[in-house]
Amino acid sequence: MKRSIVSIDEEKCNGCGMCIPNCAEGAIKIINGKAKLVDERFCDGLGACLGHCPQDAITIIERDAPDFDEAAVKIHLKPKTTEKKVENSLPCGCPGSMAMDFRNETKVAVGKSARQNSELRQWPVQLTLVSPEASYFKDSELLVAADCVPFAYPNFHSDFLAGKSVIIGCPKLDDAEFYVDKLTEILKKNNIKNITLVNMEVPCCFGLQRIVEEAVARSGKVMPVRQTVITIRGEKQ
Repeated sequence: MKRSIVSIDEEKCNGCGMCIPNCAEGAIKIINGKAKLVDERFCDGLGACLGHCPQDAITIIERDAPDFDEAAVKIHLKPKTTEKKVENSLPCGCPGSMAMDFRNETKVAVGKSARQNSELRQWPVQLTLVSPEASYFKDSELLVAADCVPFAYPNFHSDFLAGKSVIIGCPKLDDAEFYVDKLTEILKKNNIKNITLVNMEVPCCFGLQRIVEEAVARSGKVMPVRQTVITIRGEKQ
């Protein structure tokens, strides 16, 4: 029978991912660079994702589709594993993902100028790999950066990373809903003082802004978020 359901115009969609954090049912994912409805049963047809598409690629239409299935949505949104990850756990079984906090170690000069010193004080940095219980998040200032930013902006370490814990990610290529859940957990479990958000000027990169905003809202906490946009020429916008 006919009902209201989301329709995505793949010709217009640029894969920015801004719609994903606003779909509470997890009905939309980025697949092969385009937003797609992963299961018609997950879409309630209310259109919470519509106003967040800069390309106007999402509409609500009437067509034959299975009924919205709330029970199926709950199963879909249920975490894939209930195993608690603690600091020094090994996500993906990789020893290189072990959490390391070296904020108190003496800096080692690697060049003639102090600006050449690395300001990184933790490992790992990718949002998928970090543990929400890692000690480097406790009472910290948090830097959330699109993973292209350090390549485009030459003074990334001195201007943004110094004195902060950091997580990086790509809102277009990775699972935005997973990012929201992971960042929400980090914010809930740690006394994060503030968030510095740095993303590229390209439209898809603003999906990271939506992820941060949604995570802060879900955490129930109030904290300042400062955003800087970097151009593809490596300048602050």
